[in-house]
Amino acid sequence: MGENAVSHGPGAQAASERVPARQTPNEDILRLFIDTVTDYAIFLLDADGCVTSWNRGAEKIKGYKAEEIIGKSFSTFYPPEVVRTGKCEYELKVAAETGRFEEEGFRVRKDGSRFWASVVITALRDEAGRLRGFGKVTRDLTERKRNEEALRETEALRRAQEALKGADRRKDEFLAMLSHELRNPLAPMSTALELLKLRVEAHDSELARPLSVLSRQTQYLRRLVDDLLEVSRITQGKIRLEKEPLDAATVVKRAAEVSRPLIDSRKHGFEVVLPAEPVWIEADVTRLVQALSNLLNNAAKYTGDGGRIRLSLESEPGEAVFRVADNGIGISSDLMPRLFQLFMQAESSLDRSQGGLGIGLTVVRALVELHGGRVEARSDGPGRGSEFFVRVPALSERPGRRTPTSAVARSRRAVPSRIVVVDDNVDAAESLADFLAESDHDVRVAHDGVSAISAVRAHAPRVVLLDLDLPRVDGYAVARLLRDEHGSAIVLVALTGHGQPEDRHRTREAGFDDHLVKPLDVDALEALLARVCGGTG
Repeated sequence: MGENAVSHGPGAQAASERVPARQTPNEDILRLFIDTVTDYAIFLLDADGCVTSWNRGAEKIKGYKAEEIIGKSFSTFYPPEVVRTGKCEYELKVAAETGRFEEEGFRVRKDGSRFWASVVITALRDEAGRLRGFGKVTRDLTERKRNEEALRETEALRRAQEALKGADRRKDEFLAMLSHELRNPLAPMSTALELLKLRVEAHDSELARPLSVLSRQTQYLRRLVDDLLEVSRITQGKIRLEKEPLDAATVVKRAAEVSRPLIDSRKHGFEVVLPAEPVWIEADVTRLVQALSNLLNNAAKYTGDGGRIRLSLESEPGEAVFRVADNGIGISSDLMPRLFQLFMQAESSLDRSQGGLGIGLTVVRALVELHGGRVEARSDGPGRGSEFFVRVPALSERPGRRTPTSAVARSRRAVPSRIVVVDDNVDAAESLADFLAESDHDVRVAHDGVSAISAVRAHAPRVVLLDLDLPRVDGYAVARLLRDEHGSAIVLVALTGHGQPEDRHRTREAGFDDHLVKPLDVDALEALLARVCGGTG
């Protein structure tokens, strides 16, 4: 829509008819008052929607001087995607028919920046009832909107904390045990994949891609396990998001990749729809992918074989909207209000009906709300499918590039040093030793507490990577003895599947210098080794 794109209405009048015949002293004072106001943009439009007056507040809020804007369409102040919908004409039509139009929404300043505004449009008619134009008042509410979003995030955390109330000691013990049992097999898998990448990427480009996929999927599995077993950390708002600017299409593609094996196994038709233009957001890509893949996995599980699933991304004013739709079993009206509650026990629960733990949708809501967004569910009832909408704030413009954290971490390598790896899981110990040897570290391996003490005495390492649950003598006792014998000459690092705050406190009390959680984050390990052994690069 151009500057005068608002169509001529039936009430358009000749310019000469719009000029008042005379002005009283009170009218002069009123005009002076309006022109002096700076907190509100107050201006007039003719019947076609073109600006005919401009006060100081309008200049301050919108950035235009009077001579720059008078005569132009008021659609100039609206985002282009809103103008294309015909909303400007609609607002004038409503104001003309009812006398008033009021809303809040995004508007555009002269410099292209967007702000949240309260807008009131009032139809102006003469004594004969003829439409002479419109009065428009706009107020910049960006700061209030920002405060509301901050309060909404606080409220989201409060709701999440309340959702966790009632979880008892047996549940905590079960999750702690499950954490250790699931992380242990992931540890050697992750390390072995990193070792394969180091050996293969430089020599066999054909294997580089599948190894990259395996590595990425293992990392997603690690995050899923963390969220399953540390759901209290999510619901209490203790998750630390690693946000970065990105095209929201990246989230869609990765979520589709994560969920495709399950979708394909059920022989579903799967459609992914992306917009023609990028939709920029600031998000923790892994966490947002996790939220979307949870919704996709739900759609796959609760849709009969051969069903249809659609994942799409749309841009709405100020928001990126992810939509997951299916033609599956649907959601009953009595279940809908409780859909996102933690550990929901109703027999009709989606999660319970398929043997789940009842935390998937709670995790989705928590992760989305931590991004300042919201998630909504819709369904016409049982057997009629369901739709989930994830809405997160969009950036107003394309951001500058940033160096990925992993690239920074890998740019600095540790000086080769003597290291002892202690783990009763032989696969985990050997794969980690092989990975460290690739960086020229001199590594020894032990599989129990007594052997660990002997290995340290014989090898005189700089670093000991020590599991806690060891046969014969546990890792805590080994750490205390080594600290007594060697003092600060060695760096003791707990390498364990236990990652709760109380676990970290206990390892500090036992004399450990650091605490790494299985499956091992190799970037974190390399950063630690570079710090304690000296780094290059």
